Amino acid sequence: MTTELELQVEELDHPVDNAPVRSLSVGGLTVEGYSRAAVQTYWRIPELKLGFDLGGQPWSFMTTPNWFISHTHLDHIAALPILVARRRMMKMAEPTIYLPAQAVDAVEQLLLAFRRLDRGRMPARLVGLVPGQEINLSRELVARAFATSHTIPSLGFIVWERRRKLKPEYRALSNDQIRDLRLAGTEVSAEVRMPLVAYTGDTAPAGLDAYPEIYKAKILITELTFVGAGERPSVIHKFGHMHLDDLIARADRFENELIVASHFSTRLHPDQIQRIVDRALPDALKGRLRVWL
Repeated sequence: MTTELELQVEELDHPVDNAPVRSLSVGGLTVEGYSRAAVQTYWRIPELKLGFDLGGQPWSFMTTPNWFISHTHLDHIAALPILVARRRMMKMAEPTIYLPAQAVDAVEQLLLAFRRLDRGRMPARLVGLVPGQEINLSRELVARAFATSHTIPSLGFIVWERRRKLKPEYRALSNDQIRDLRLAGTEVSAEVRMPLVAYTGDTAPAGLDAYPEIYKAKILITELTFVGAGERPSVIHKFGHMHLDDLIARADRFENELIVASHFSTRLHPDQIQRIVDRALPDALKGRLRVWL
C-alpha cells in the first residue's frame, strides 16, 4: 500500500505547475519568477539558494531555504505560510526569512494564527533587518539591506560574491615570501566583492538611488509599475512606485548586464506595456532591459 508520505515524495519528482514562472539565465545565474502589481510577486536565484518576496509559492520554489521579503503587502508575502507548511510537510529544515525589522512581530503572530488554523507547526526563522545591515549567507556570499521608498516599511537587497585576493603590494613576491609574511601574522590578502543580484521590491525612485551599488550588479530586478502617458509622477511616487520615465531619466547609470523590469500595473494589457516600453526605451538600455510579463 502506498502511504501518504510516499505520495508526497513522488510529487517532488514531477513538475507541479501551480503558479506562473518565467526564467532567464545570464552569466551563470538564473532569474525565475513572476510579478504583477496587486496580484503576486515572487523571485528566486536557484544557484544562490535564495529568493525575494513570497506573494506566491510555485511548487518548485519550495526547496529554496532563504527568502528576503521587501515589505508586507499581501501580493509580496501572502504565500509565506504556504512555504513554511510545505517545507514542514516534506520534512525539510525551517526556512530563513529576512524581512523589515518592523514587521517581525506581526509576521510571528500571523504564523501563530495559521498554526492554530492548520493544527500543525509553522517552523520558520524570522530575521529582522534594517538598512545597511549585512548577512553572511556563506563563505562566498554576503547580502546587504538598503532603504527603499514605499507606503509601509520596506527594504531592497543586494547580494555579493566575495573573494580574497592578494594585496597589490605583495603581488611581486614569491610564494615563499608570501608564506613567511603570513606566518609572521601579516594580512597579505583583502576581500574583494562583486555585486551579483540587486532587488528593489516596490519603491519610488528614491529607493533606486538609495544605494548606487545596485546599478553595478550583474542582475537588477526592479519594479516598473507604470508606463502609460499622462500618469502623474507625483501620485506614482507618493504611493511608492516608479514610472518608465524614471528609468529612462537614469539610463546612463545602469551598468547591469540584465535589468528585469516587473510589477506592471494591471491597467494595461501586456501587449500594450511591451509596445510602450519598446518605443520609449533608449539605446543604452535596449538588449539589457527585459519586460517581465
